[in-house]
Amino acid sequence: MPTVNIDIDQQIATITLNNGKANTFSHDLIDELNGALDQAAAEKAIVILTGRPGMFSAGFDLKVMVASPESRANLVDAGFAIAERLLSFPFPIIIACTGHALAMGAVALLTADYRIGTEGPFKIGLNEVQIGMTMPRVANTIISNRIPPNYINRCVALAEIQSPQSAINAGFLDKIVTEDALLNTAKELAATYLKLNMTAFKETKLALNSSIIAQIKADGPLDRADMLAG
Repeated sequence: MPTVNIDIDQQIATITLNNGKANTFSHDLIDELNGALDQAAAEKAIVILTGRPGMFSAGFDLKVMVASPESRANLVDAGFAIAERLLSFPFPIIIACTGHALAMGAVALLTADYRIGTEGPFKIGLNEVQIGMTMPRVANTIISNRIPPNYINRCVALAEIQSPQSAINAGFLDKIVTEDALLNTAKELAATYLKLNMTAFKETKLALNSSIIAQIKADGPLDRADMLAG
């Protein structure tokens, strides 16, 4: 079964992550997500990235992360490469967050151009320190450029988890709606973005994110060395 599904209609590509209960970022999901982004780019489509009911993503595939230092490093490399791609994607990316978004799932939220959350008892945040993982440099770069300064230490070092409501102030979400309204709200927003000049959008987005992308490229090898060293 595919872990990513894509539907393109009138230059709006809805990409759905569908990788089991936790909807984790595995190698298969990352590969299929890259393929879906290729299709969306070829169609010059705005992307709506969404997840399973109640779960956007709980982060990296834990089985792969604990298998060996090399296995962990390879998966984190692939995940941060997709984060870099989302930050540089030439058309707007809207994340329609269907529920929980933790660890890499929360980092993915921070790479989007606009984030819509779902009302409900959902957890959004960076729980790496809580589970004994030092936050990688690449993640810290993305986080420090997207989360308000007064929330960075709370969200990263103290692993403070947000509700959908508090996730707006913490910088993970831009707005929240009911579950029933989530995809329609995202599609309505995407339709307004179709009116943008996409050449100007691409150049402006790259200019805004160029320092983040450069730091990701510099820090990725250092993070990999740390993971291989155990």
